[in-house]
Amino acid sequence: MATTGVSITRVKADFARQIGGKRKFIETKWREQGIDESVVLAALEILQPTGNPFLDLCIWKGRFPSRKAQFCTMELKRDPMLEQVVMPLMGKGGMLISWQGVRADESINRRYLPECDEVGGGLFNYRPILKWDVPAVFEAHRYMGIKPNPLYSQGMGRVGCMPCINCRKDELREIALRFPEVIDRIDRWEQIVQLASKCGAATFFAGSNAKHPKGSIADMTALEVMEIASIRHAVEWSKTARGGIQYDLLSTNFDDTACSSAYGLCESAWEPVNLLEAV
Repeated sequence: MATTGVSITRVKADFARQIGGKRKFIETKWREQGIDESVVLAALEILQPTGNPFLDLCIWKGRFPSRKAQFCTMELKRDPMLEQVVMPLMGKGGMLISWQGVRADESINRRYLPECDEVGGGLFNYRPILKWDVPAVFEAHRYMGIKPNPLYSQGMGRVGCMPCINCRKDELREIALRFPEVIDRIDRWEQIVQLASKCGAATFFAGSNAKHPKGSIADMTALEVMEIASIRHAVEWSKTARGGIQYDLLSTNFDDTACSSAYGLCESAWEPVNLLEAV
């Protein structure tokens, strides 16, 4: 509010209903499907809302999102905004404009989006920075005297979720070195979600197209994947070079106070700029 002068409403997804529905399904169907009784009882015990939307989503699904099944964006961002903000405002006879801060070079899907399109019912999507490149985004921050998220200067390329399931290898290494408590949290989440999974296994980074130094995990069972691709294994892999066959000695020389931004966002560079004076 102080920065933008605009009141901000924060929305939050709630999966209590879906988790309750899954409990009923497990109670009535899993035994019929031949699922071991110990797996059924463990799932029923763990299937309770935690209050953390991401973890509750994964408990409901019995798995973590992956690159090919990135349901987190839809369930945690798009749908809550539509249901709690957009839909209540529609149908009142006015024009509703949804401002979206997406850029074309962020993904293949966003590359072909129009700058503005009409959804229907008076709703329009407007994407004002669609054609911007990365330097332009941070130059806008500098011009307005707004410092970017500090994680950008600590090796992170994605800051919406930390870590994102699509984070880079070097980004995961930075997270593990700077914020070990985040890795501890994901380790706990893996243990919780695997109990809610019919196959008894769940890994934070193991999508169907995931790779491992031993080769593709696509043909492995879920339990085999857990043995080599848990968050702890992923962190160890993030410290390696040459395809994971040796540890990267440079990564051991770590200064947690140093700026390691991929965008050159050092503290001294973030003084507000008066463009009129610069001309």
